Amino acid sequence: MAKENWGRWGPEDEAGTLNLITPDKVTAAAGLVSVGRVLSLAQPLSSATPMARHRHGFAHFMDRDGGDYAAGGKRPGGFQFAEDTIMMPVHTGTHIDALCHAWYDDRLYNEFSGDSIRSTKGGQFCGIDKMPPLFTRGILLDAVAQRGEVFPPGETITLNILKAALSATGREIEPGDVVLIRTGWLESHIGRTGVSLDTEPGIDVEGAEWLAESGVAALGADNFAIETIPFPAGAVFPVHQRLIRDYGMPLLEGLVLAPLAKAGAKSFLFSAAPIPIVGGTGSPLAPIAVL
Repeated sequence: MAKENWGRWGPEDEAGTLNLITPDKVTAAAGLVSVGRVLSLAQPLSSATPMARHRHGFAHFMDRDGGDYAAGGKRPGGFQFAEDTIMMPVHTGTHIDALCHAWYDDRLYNEFSGDSIRSTKGGQFCGIDKMPPLFTRGILLDAVAQRGEVFPPGETITLNILKAALSATGREIEPGDVVLIRTGWLESHIGRTGVSLDTEPGIDVEGAEWLAESGVAALGADNFAIETIPFPAGAVFPVHQRLIRDYGMPLLEGLVLAPLAKAGAKSFLFSAAPIPIVGGTGSPLAPIAVL
């Protein structure tokens, strides 16, 4: 039973590799801003956002709108307003996985019990509310640029490709970095309906372990699940199991990375803050890169 980072930051730790984002790392990241350009890395959210079949859809309801006033709604002091409500799975669009999202052998990261995740309270340990904000250096590994085109569904982005993409940045991974991998999956689906989440390009366990051992604080990609789908024979979400459960590393999925690549970004200030949903297994995210 692998437990690479279990106990590394104490027996009660629920933040995992985000502990690598130290005050010195934050200060250094702030110094990366050179031109003041801010890029959003988040997908728009709507009923058209690609979503796994087993999840409830995205629902958007208007609680108060112009129609209410057209029907005679009161306007005290002339004041008019609109309000709305959304209902959505937390693992929708651009989002981050909490450390209670995936496990095996009935043990979460840092040896917390899988039984601690309950229908009434969610994750008592390693929930998204225990995850601190991310403010650190980001590095873009542009696998698409290495291949010369987007990766086809089901193809693995190998360790050699990751290393070549890193070499192209002229940077080295340092502890506390957030690494983002551009596969081209999301941009190849823009405007399409009936998007399949049953097959996609992604990394394998070998690449995941290399990134984890390099000191990556969080790993993100522009695809649905970071890793290759279909999975290797006999495995189910092996990268999720290895990184989230064994290393305590959160995963950021569904990122918009084409504009970042177009801007020629190699390293940059990366910032994101999960919504602190008590006991949540993840959170919608609106991350930014500042150049």
